Amino acid sequence: MTSVHTSAHGPAGEKAGEPAVDTAARPERSRARGGPFEPPERPIAWAMLSRAVSVPLILGLVCFLPAVIAAQPGNGVRDTAYWLQLVLTCYAGARLATMILSTRRRLLQGVFWMFVYIAMGVAPFAQVVIGQTPTPMVGPRQDLITAVAMVLLGCAAYDLGALLASRRPLRRRTPSARSAGGGPAVAHPVRLRLLVVLAFAASAFYVLKLGGPAVFFSSRQEITETVAASGVVTEGSNVGSAFIKGFGQVPALLALLLYTRRLATSYRARRTPSTVLVWVALGALNLVVNNPISNARYWFLTVLMAFVFTAMPSSAAVYRTVLATGVVGALVVFPYADKFRYDDEGQRPAQSASVFEPLVTKDYDQMVMFANTISWVDTRGHTYGRQLTGSALFFVPRAVWSGKPEDTGVRVGQWMGLRMTNLSAPLWTEFWVDFGATGMAGGMALIGYAAARTDRRYARAVTRAGPGPGSVLAIAAPLIAGYTFILLRGPLLQSAGKLAIAALCLLLISTFREQRAGRRR
Repeated sequence: MTSVHTSAHGPAGEKAGEPAVDTAARPERSRARGGPFEPPERPIAWAMLSRAVSVPLILGLVCFLPAVIAAQPGNGVRDTAYWLQLVLTCYAGARLATMILSTRRRLLQGVFWMFVYIAMGVAPFAQVVIGQTPTPMVGPRQDLITAVAMVLLGCAAYDLGALLASRRPLRRRTPSARSAGGGPAVAHPVRLRLLVVLAFAASAFYVLKLGGPAVFFSSRQEITETVAASGVVTEGSNVGSAFIKGFGQVPALLALLLYTRRLATSYRARRTPSTVLVWVALGALNLVVNNPISNARYWFLTVLMAFVFTAMPSSAAVYRTVLATGVVGALVVFPYADKFRYDDEGQRPAQSASVFEPLVTKDYDQMVMFANTISWVDTRGHTYGRQLTGSALFFVPRAVWSGKPEDTGVRVGQWMGLRMTNLSAPLWTEFWVDFGATGMAGGMALIGYAAARTDRRYARAVTRAGPGPGSVLAIAAPLIAGYTFILLRGPLLQSAGKLAIAALCLLLISTFREQRAGRRR
């Protein structure tokens, strides 16, 4: 009877028809029976842990932190904007808690909700309470109310798109289809070596063009001045400098990530001295061109997150830790992480009487810039795809396209009469400028759908049922997750360059015939 019971129900605690969990044979069974492709978990241990942390986590994100902010002294008006911002903060906090507590790693969705909770929720809520914003709001208060409502609408549309994606099953490729070239994208060994050569050559040119490695350990201000003096920047166009920086940084990062995955997943690679030496050399190269001293904080965050999720793709603890500690880091550390933005003479001392003061004086201007963008659109109308077209054709010089649109943040800043126009234009505003509320909701729904589908494919790619150490998706998904902060903050025209270079490099090294040699031990 015991054997019959085990056969019908599996190990204790499982229901009839469910696959056995937490066993070494689970990936093989899943592949053979068409079951889930999730990596092995410890459901009993995690269930006990989740019960212990879920209540304080949810209360902290949804109730405690908003309540602490609401209790801060300030001149803010508790009107419709205040209550809508409170709803948005609690909504994003609940969704972020869901991502953290989920037994499945939703990489892109988790990072999306972390950004929304911090940059569109907590920080703007503190600004509304205290009555101060990093960038002045030039329009009426009603535009701020509209901005908060539109962000809420966009988040709901994103959730709807993700829900639709979860209802659609992933297509399975048969062995015959894989052998015919229809398998998942993997890195071709020869092309990967060519990418390494390109990375060293392009980064060497980038370093020499700027005067040597020493300048990369000075400040971002000096890097900017050196690039301007190098002759690659023409008046009114930054295409030349964007290409030099992009090819000097992105191939080096991609090569490091691909070799990191090989070492993390292949015992044979770890036993090959040449592979280890190339990985060490790529690490040293990235310490020069992608270090946190000479690069923007958002880009270094991309580098760090992509490396962590590539090195430990199956670690649920790492995924949850990144999301949970990311909130604390964004609120406490991130506002002070621009120490190397200026040289010693241009350095501005950090003074703060409250932990929430940096949220209203620096960095987090996304919501107020959305309100200013609404005011700007009211004076000139929607552009019906022109701004997004300019972002898609970022590589076209202004000398060729005289009417090429400028960054949305720059255009709004010029309209506001500001001297400093390096302003954010969150993704919601890019859709709003071109297509209004309907286009914004549709665009966010498509992004939610794509993010959820990518998360599911990534979860399958990093298991034993996936394509192995050469999986391109196992590299691309962590890179996109880190770059999500840049894409969501905007402007889109500024962020399109590096993303396009990364896509080009991954496309050039990809093959759709599964590489079996040296997959794992």
